[in-house]
Amino acid sequence: MQKVIRRTALARNQSQRKAIRAAKQAQREDLKDSLRQRFAYNRIEIDNVRAERLRRREDWMRGPLAPQRDAGLAGQSFGALNPYAMRPPAIPKHLRRKFVNLAAGDRVCIMKGRDKGQINEIVRVDPENETVTVKDLNMADVHFPEWLSQQYGNKTPFQTIPLPIPMDDVRLVVALDDPVTGQTRDVLVEHIRGGGPFLEREHGVDIPKHTRYIAGEDIEIPWPRPDPANLKDEVWDTLRMEVETPTWVPSLTSAPFPSSVLDELRNKYSKYRTRHDPEYVAKKRLEDVKKEYIRESFMTPREKIEADRLAREKLLHENKQGGKDSIPIRPATSSFIDEYMKKHTPKQILKKWEAESSS
Repeated sequence: MQKVIRRTALARNQSQRKAIRAAKQAQREDLKDSLRQRFAYNRIEIDNVRAERLRRREDWMRGPLAPQRDAGLAGQSFGALNPYAMRPPAIPKHLRRKFVNLAAGDRVCIMKGRDKGQINEIVRVDPENETVTVKDLNMADVHFPEWLSQQYGNKTPFQTIPLPIPMDDVRLVVALDDPVTGQTRDVLVEHIRGGGPFLEREHGVDIPKHTRYIAGEDIEIPWPRPDPANLKDEVWDTLRMEVETPTWVPSLTSAPFPSSVLDELRNKYSKYRTRHDPEYVAKKRLEDVKKEYIRESFMTPREKIEADRLAREKLLHENKQGGKDSIPIRPATSSFIDEYMKKHTPKQILKKWEAESSS
């Protein structure tokens, strides 16, 4: 049984090591994909800036002979960004921040860019790429394909929409009471800390479950109040009475499912199971006996004598611990010695021994 337990522990440890290596490999692949997407995203911005510089220099060099760039086939998309600018690349999961301390409805101040210093409300928070979309700020013209514009009922080839802003480029604006004057004023929070208590939110609400504080002051920052979800009962919805009716009560005397279900969900003879049936133990012992028999059948006489010597020393050590000083010869050893002596003893001496033994 100890061999079975040891085999299970070794298999479990090996599977854990494999899982750790696979997780690290997946993290490296995610990081490579993220960097590749980030380089492509930055490449679009760099190409736009470079093309605009070339156009400005050409306009300055040619003067009145400069081409009219807002006309012709490319005139509809002139000065508009590519739709890919609306979706920054995602950050790998193991590199994302643990707590997203911004939510839709928060007032933030932009700290970088042309709208630096302006304050407005967050419309959307994307935790995958850690960006926020602020209402009526960081606006840009984005060119959409004709089929996409027709799908949304837009007649113009481009739309003016707010672009996402990294979370590190905005600061949360919180209304706090001044302890000196007693007046309420807006304060920019440099660092926000997330932690407990963790609260359950209503279904369909995107507000995080954790609580946020001003780092260093431990002043709790309340979350914005979400709009009530517009829920409508449909014919295919399940009745509340059917959902809340308990159909199973846990008990300490009976298992939640038959033991045969566990064998269906997991292999009955799996090496990862910690509780084994007698059939499994007998099967593994038989496998060990077969391996030992195969190993002994291919051993040379010298190896057999050495293995028997080690076994005798082990048994002698065990007997000494139990209060015994000697051990008898194993039947397998005595039979092996008899067969060896019969093969290597001269026939005259062997006949004399047989005669003496018979008399």
